Formats: sequence, structure tokens, C-alpha cells
Amino acid sequence: MRGSYLFTSESVSEGHPDKVCDRISDEIVDLFYREGPKAGIDPWAIRAACETLATTNKVVIAGETRGPDTVTNDHIEAVVRNAIKDIGYEQEGFHWKTADIQILLHPQSADIAQGVDALQPGTNQEEGAGDQGIMFGYATNETAELMPAPLFYAHKILRLIAEARHAGTEKVLGPDSKSQVTVRYENGKPVGVREIVVSHQHLIEDMTSNQVRERVEPYVRKALPEGWIGKDTVWHINPTGKFFIGGPDGDSGLTGRKIIVDTYGGAAPHGGGAFSGKDPTKVDRSAAYAARYLAKNVVAAGLADRCTLQLAYAIGVARPLSIYVDTHGTGKVSEDKIETAVAKAFDLTPRGIRKHLDLNKPIYARTSAYGHFGRAPDKDGGFSWEKTDLTDALKSAV
Repeated sequence: MRGSYLFTSESVSEGHPDKVCDRISDEIVDLFYREGPKAGIDPWAIRAACETLATTNKVVIAGETRGPDTVTNDHIEAVVRNAIKDIGYEQEGFHWKTADIQILLHPQSADIAQGVDALQPGTNQEEGAGDQGIMFGYATNETAELMPAPLFYAHKILRLIAEARHAGTEKVLGPDSKSQVTVRYENGKPVGVREIVVSHQHLIEDMTSNQVRERVEPYVRKALPEGWIGKDTVWHINPTGKFFIGGPDGDSGLTGRKIIVDTYGGAAPHGGGAFSGKDPTKVDRSAAYAARYLAKNVVAAGLADRCTLQLAYAIGVARPLSIYVDTHGTGKVSEDKIETAVAKAFDLTPRGIRKHLDLNKPIYARTSAYGHFGRAPDKDGGFSWEKTDLTDALKSAV
């Protein structure tokens, strides 16, 4: 492992065009989970896979669903408009009231459903994985949340600004923004910030970069640990000089185009599949949550300082094809023992994941911005994969 180096990660706000699309897609997943039980549909039977495209005053939603007839296009459109309003878009080129919303949802393919719904040989009511693929989880003890520092603080900067904007404190800042943090490591530990980038939409057209910096710098300093910003830290605030046209009016957005922002900021691999817009039968999402849960518990249990965990699945097959653990030379026990321990402690079938993490709930829209990982578990079951309640079982198993 290198001792001294620089590493950079970026984040984007809820108003970034791609994140607008992630939010809309996840709002639809939540809608099906809210309305299904009201119509007497078992949450285990809900299916939703929604992709969203957004551009100037236009939103297009496509995908496959299974749920109650009460979820009509009018119902979906109302949810979409409320999401856009909540994000804060009331500009001429993208407004929650006037945007044209096209909904192209249809039933899930019978060919996919037969593999996901079917009983698996030798098991009791275990559905198969909704697709093939590889999923990664990661954890590191360089922050209290067991997340890579560059991404964690890039998220925190934008989250603090967004909270102030929603509270009415920052009325001149718009919903669209991006951040980037370059962290300096010494002896493998993060110790400071070399470069800070914040590009933030402003609602007064002639605002200068210096005026935007006056608004955002206090939040940057609040987000970062004391002493991390020094005289050698380089600031890049709205480096193009102007950021008035924001959101889907400035650049088109698509669901699932910010998967590195959603996960570990490049500090760990990503399997390739996006999360947003997918119900938890899709292991792209649920198994990535399970992999993070396991990796985090490995580190929280003191079995390693860093842990990368890979899972692999085949469509229609319940059991994972492989479990791989890499502790990057920081393990206190061997990786093969950890692999055996996680398989013993957690049922990694799609049904086992959904049951253990209680994923058949409307808990997904909140994940669509500022990262799916490194967040505090919610009382209603949101971010359940961030719990560290498996540490005793893992320590006992090794």
C-alpha cells in the first residue's frame, strides 16, 4: 500500500440532471411499495424497474412494473411533479408545473418473471436473482462512518448547502451543484485537503465566482475536519465564471449515470449496475447493499481496517455464485475465514437479503442523492444496510 498520495472523489447534488432522474425513478419504486399493501398486494410481489430521462421541460419515464391498478399514470405524474418541486425547480426551462411528462411503463417481462418468481430446487419459496451481475461492497476505517474520506466530505459539502437552501437561508443558490475534494494521505491516513472544487448554480444571473464563494465557503469549512484546510489548499469555485442555467435545462439527465458518486467515489470497484429505479429483487441494488453491510460489519468488528467484498449472481438462480473478500493487507484474520464467516452469518439469496435488511418498503427516494452508503440508519428501516449489528456473529465465526 502507498503511504503518501492524493486521492479525489466527486459528488453531485439532488438538482444535478442525473440525480433528478434518479430521484424520479426511486419515487416510482416507493409509490408501488406504498400503494401495493393498500390494494392487498403482498410487498414481496411488487416489481418496479424505472428509467428516467430529463431535458428542457421534458421528462420521459420507461420501464417495467407489477403492482396495484391504483397506480395510474395520473398518480405517477403527480408524484413526479412533487419530486421536482421538492428539489426546487421553478425555472423557465424546467418547472415542476409546466414540464411535459411522458410515462411509458409496462408489465414486467414474463421471461424475467419466471426466473425471479419460480421456486428454486431444494429451497422453500426462494426467488432467483433478477439479473446476472457482480456487486461490490467496501468499508474503511478512515472515517467514523467507515467510508472513504474524499467521497464522504464531497457529499457532506453539498448536503449542508442543500439543507440551508431548503431552509430558505440560501435563496440565491439553485438546486444544481457539484463538488470535488482532493484529499492528502500520509502513512495511509487522510490528513488534509489539497484541492476543493464547488460548482453551484446561482439564481441571480450576474453573480460572480467570488460572490458564489462567499455563499458556499462557510459550508465547505463546516463540512471538513478542523485543520484540513490550510494555506496550500487550492479553491476552485464556479471556475467557468457563471452557472445560471442549471438542471435538465442546462444538460440532459439519465437514471443511473452517477454510480461512482452513489457508491465509494472510485476508492473501490463498482459492479456496473445502477441502483435507482429498481426494486430489491434486482441484485444490482439489493446485493450491493448486502455487500456494503457485510464489508462494514467486517471493519466494525475489527477484523480488518479496509474490506472489499464481491458477490456474483446468475439470473433466476438464488444462491450467489461466489463470495470474494480482500482486506488489502489490513486483515487480522485470513480472507478465506472472513468469506466463510459472512456466508454463515447472512443468507445471501435475494429473499434472504430482502428479509434481513427489510427492503420491501418505500425507502428508496431518500437514497437518490448524497450517496447510498455512509448514512445513518432510519427508524423506519431506511439505510438498514448501514447497521453494524452483525459484528458479534462475525467475530464468533472466525
